[in-house]
Amino acid sequence: MNVGLGLPIADPVSLLEWARRADAGPFTTLGLLDRLVYDNPEPLVALAVLAGATTRVRVQTEVLLAPLREPVLLAKQAATLDRLSGGRLVLGLGVGGRDDDHLASGTDVRTRGRRLDEQMAVMRRLWSGEPYGDGAGPVGPAPARPGGPEVLFGGFRPAALERVARWGDGFLAAAPPSWAGGLFDTVREAWRRHGREGEPRIVAQVNAALGPQDVVDDARASMAAYYEFTGTAERMVSGMLTTPGRIREAIARFEDLGADEVVLYCYGRDPDQVDRFAEAL
Repeated sequence: MNVGLGLPIADPVSLLEWARRADAGPFTTLGLLDRLVYDNPEPLVALAVLAGATTRVRVQTEVLLAPLREPVLLAKQAATLDRLSGGRLVLGLGVGGRDDDHLASGTDVRTRGRRLDEQMAVMRRLWSGEPYGDGAGPVGPAPARPGGPEVLFGGFRPAALERVARWGDGFLAAAPPSWAGGLFDTVREAWRRHGREGEPRIVAQVNAALGPQDVVDDARASMAAYYEFTGTAERMVSGMLTTPGRIREAIARFEDLGADEVVLYCYGRDPDQVDRFAEAL
């Protein structure tokens, strides 16, 4: 089972230390979330810096809110990062649902799903080297991976799960093992229905913190602030895994469900957690 780390957002400067330690350890991926109207680093810029500071781990948006962005520029940015990192970019995409993000970007929250589908059609075409059209030629550079970087979609609604088979390479599941299995099955069924070869890559996500009580408290406070808009932050924080045993148990359960990777998402800032997670594994 591959295990990645989702990076904390509260202290951008510390992310270089997180990345270097992870690159030297057993981890396969560094993930970074996305918001616009929030005190977090822009993920493509931040991951470009981290890719330059590492040699092995994948860098993954988890998830990038694509409808907030213009698709041609996004395609160019993603291809550039994929090329410069030697094919280590994983583009995790989602639609987002915060009204303030869409207000600030001048996009309509009500049409975000349709916009993402339209964006994917444009980006797949550009990554394949085809011209944009209407008098505009191809948009480079060519990504390291033919056809574009690996694309994973996050979400829970039927349209989001169907999008994996239509446009993607796999699924990002921010759900506990108790109900993630049903999502996995739905994604796999859509994959077969669309005549896709092989299997979608399944990446699960769990929230975790390891360390003294102040580290755990810091992680819980940061996560609660991030999800305050939902009105259910307390319930979500209560599911955070804070012991090595619970983390190993969750990874084992996801492995039994057929997941390919589990990303331990960290909201606590202490980079010593990288070593604690490595020891726990």
